Amino acid sequence: MSATVASHPVTDSLLPVYKRAPMEFVRGEGVDLIDADGKRYLDFTSGIAVNALGYGDVALVEVMKRAAEGLIHTSNLFRTAPGEQLADKLVASSFADRVFFCNSGAEANEGAFKFARRWARNIGGPAKHEIFSLRGAFHGRLFASVAATDRPQYRMPFRPLAGGISILERDLDDLDISLNSETTAALILEPIQGEGGVRVLEPEFVRAVRQLTTERRIALIFDEIQCGLGRTGHLFAYERLGVTPDLLTLAKPIAAGLPMGAILATEDVASAMQPGDHGTTFGGGPFVASVASHVFDRLSDPQMLSHVRESGTWFADQLHGIASRTQKIRAIRGAGLMWGFDAVDPAAEIIGRAREAGLLLVSAGEHTIRILPPLVITRDELGRGLAVLEQVLSA
Repeated sequence: MSATVASHPVTDSLLPVYKRAPMEFVRGEGVDLIDADGKRYLDFTSGIAVNALGYGDVALVEVMKRAAEGLIHTSNLFRTAPGEQLADKLVASSFADRVFFCNSGAEANEGAFKFARRWARNIGGPAKHEIFSLRGAFHGRLFASVAATDRPQYRMPFRPLAGGISILERDLDDLDISLNSETTAALILEPIQGEGGVRVLEPEFVRAVRQLTTERRIALIFDEIQCGLGRTGHLFAYERLGVTPDLLTLAKPIAAGLPMGAILATEDVASAMQPGDHGTTFGGGPFVASVASHVFDRLSDPQMLSHVRESGTWFADQLHGIASRTQKIRAIRGAGLMWGFDAVDPAAEIIGRAREAGLLLVSAGEHTIRILPPLVITRDELGRGLAVLEQVLSA
C-alpha cells in the first residue's frame, strides 16, 4: 500500500455548483476508494455508473499506457483506426447502422435531438419538430437536454429553455393524445430512469410506445447513458424490453472515466444527416477510443453480463430482507446492478451516516437511495456493503 497523502486545503477557485463531500480521494483499489487520510470506502456509486471496472484495473491501465504512446488527437478531419473500430463493434452488437462519438451524455442527447429533427424535417417538413420526454426524466443540463429533464430546480433559473421540448406523463393515454404525426419529431425515454428514482419502465409500456411512435413516424430515442453497457445485465437495456429504438445514447462507463459519449442510429435516421450538420472537436479521438474499445470488450463479455444478472438477483433478495428486518425501506426498484429504494429517513441523512461507516451511496430523490456499484464487484463485497447499509438504516 502506498503512503498516505496529506489532504489539500479546500479551494475557492472551483465554481461552487457541487456540494462536495469533505474527504479527498487520492486512489482506489478494486471497488474501494481511499482518501488522503488512508480511510477506505466501499463504493456503491462507481462515479455515478462510470467506473464499471472499478479502480486500479491492471488491464485497463496497460491499455491507457499503450494508447498514450500513440496518437492522442488529430481532429475528425482525418481518419484514425480506433474510433472506426469501436464504431464497428457497436454496430455489430446493436440495432444501429451508424455511430457518432462525442464527449458526454448530455452532448449525446443534444446530438440525438438534432438528428431526430433533421430526419423529421425530411419526412414531414418544418412543422414536425416537437420533442417529448417522460415524467421523471433526466437527460442532461445543456439547453435542449435540460428542457427534457423533469427537475424544476435545474430548469427554472435558465428559462427560456430550448423551445419545442416538453415533458409528458408516463401514461399511454397522455402519449396517444400528445404524440402527433404532423408535429412530433421524437420521444426520448430512459428504460430505467436513474436520477428520477430508479424507475423501471415496464416492457409492455415501452412496447406500446414503440408501436405508437412507429405508426406515427416519430423517432424513438433511448437514453441508456446510465442504464446501458451492462448495467442491467444486458449489454443494452433495450434488449430486456424486446424493442429497438431509432436512436440510442451512451456515455458514463464507455471509456472508464475518460470523456466520451456516443449516439447510435439506424440508417433511416442517419441518412438524413449531411456533411456539416453536426460536429465535434474531440469526439472519437484515437486515445479515448482505444480505451473505450477495451472497456466495450470487457462489458460485452457474456460472463460479465451473466455475473451482473446473477449478482443483481441475489442483491435484490438481500435488499428485500433488509427492508423486512429494519422496516426502514418503503419500496425497492431496479435490475442488474442498478437499484434504488425509497427510505423512511431522508436520503441525505442515510448517505451521510453510510459515508461515516465507509460506504458510498448516492441519492435519486429526497427519500430515494441509488445503488450503482462497479460491475466487477463480488458477492462478498456486495454483502459487505449491505451489512453496513443495514446497520446505517437501523441506527
